[in-house]
Amino acid sequence: MGVTRRGALTAAALGVGSAALGGCGTALDPRPRERGGVALTVATNAVSGGKNGDEADWIADWVIPRYLRRQRAKGIPARVRFLPSGVDDEQYKIKLALDLKARAGPDIMALDGIWIGEFAQARYIRPLREVAGPEAGSWDGWRRINEQVRSLARFDGQLYGIPAGTDARVLYYHKPLFRRAGLTTDWQPRSWREILDAARRLRRLEGITPLQINAGTAMGEATTMQGVLPLLAGAGGRVSDGRRWYGDTPELRAVLGFYRAVYRGGLGDPRLQQEARGRDKSFQRFAEGRIGILAEGDYFWRDVIAPGTGVSPMARRDRDVGYALFPARAPGEGIEGRDHVSLSGGGVHVLNPNTRHPRQAFELLTALHSAPALLARLGGTARITERDDVNATVLGRDPMLRFAAAEALPVTTFRPPLAAYPEVSLALQEATARVVAGQHPDRSAAAYRKQLEEVLGGNDRIVD
Repeated sequence: MGVTRRGALTAAALGVGSAALGGCGTALDPRPRERGGVALTVATNAVSGGKNGDEADWIADWVIPRYLRRQRAKGIPARVRFLPSGVDDEQYKIKLALDLKARAGPDIMALDGIWIGEFAQARYIRPLREVAGPEAGSWDGWRRINEQVRSLARFDGQLYGIPAGTDARVLYYHKPLFRRAGLTTDWQPRSWREILDAARRLRRLEGITPLQINAGTAMGEATTMQGVLPLLAGAGGRVSDGRRWYGDTPELRAVLGFYRAVYRGGLGDPRLQQEARGRDKSFQRFAEGRIGILAEGDYFWRDVIAPGTGVSPMARRDRDVGYALFPARAPGEGIEGRDHVSLSGGGVHVLNPNTRHPRQAFELLTALHSAPALLARLGGTARITERDDVNATVLGRDPMLRFAAAEALPVTTFRPPLAAYPEVSLALQEATARVVAGQHPDRSAAAYRKQLEEVLGGNDRIVD
């Protein structure tokens, strides 16, 4: 189960570890200098009629026209072009990296949150205050984005942009199965033991898989995001602190011990973790009432089991499906002493440090994250955004998403935004696969540590 070098091409394109780009902060002129006024470009991996088409249409048809009207009202002639893409995320990432390396590229661009550290370390992006000036810290929208969500755009203590949407991971449970097993349907486990105890009660029901928590490489990143990292946070651990990586730690062994209790204790279906479409099958089985507890993101609620529109719709979703926060291993043992934890992802909009118009670019950046703009993009649909005020408006009729925004986001964590993360994630997936196959958690954690050395090219950045 060796780790493949999937990040090699990206690392070569980014030139991580090479000489940093020369400073150009003093050359950034906040006044329009080009003939014809301000000219800005915005790039996201979206294209009308294709990938993320609704996002592309929203930027081109709603955000940009309103921004231009505001500039004209101030007497500033401005032009803004939307630069669409509809490619694989890695292709999009490399194109931006090459542009930035050449001091070119769009004035505003969308990055996946886990790319922020990689781009920052390569000096392709700079902290927002360095590019936009003091105004970056006084934007009134910051009051509407809670501190945990801001972490999505932060690296090494500095904010590099504005978070662009987020999500949360929770435990879903099937209330009819809970009733049949004699369990409360108002369930909020306070420890891992209480999760396992509930699963053991569900095991008494014929034909039921008590607990599905993603494991193995077939589940891909879903294993890491829906399983390993929330559990690791619940044990008080991290995969990285932004500079060092954690290897064979007591917290990781505890997580792998939980996997052993599930899959060697008859509480989960080990075969499901090995199938190419195992995650989709777990969705369908939960919808059919054949899985009792499922660890997933809010995507599962709004897109998978949504009545009438989901891929595995549940007509009685709102009555039959409960949701709870991931508990810490025991009360107070979670990261930063928390009782409950979650995990989130999302994108970030950043400014090109080479923009000729940082002031106007920052105005356009904040326009993308204004409450009216986000409400226009949602168009009445319920989805978690980065802004608390927008969430309060659009999630009012959806109890689960309201719960995720109000309860999970304040205790959430994020994946480390570092170039090595994809390979580290694969190594974590392989660690769970070994445990599901029968290897002792201690041996699997030790094997993960060795893989980490391969990924990082040594052990000088590994802490046990």
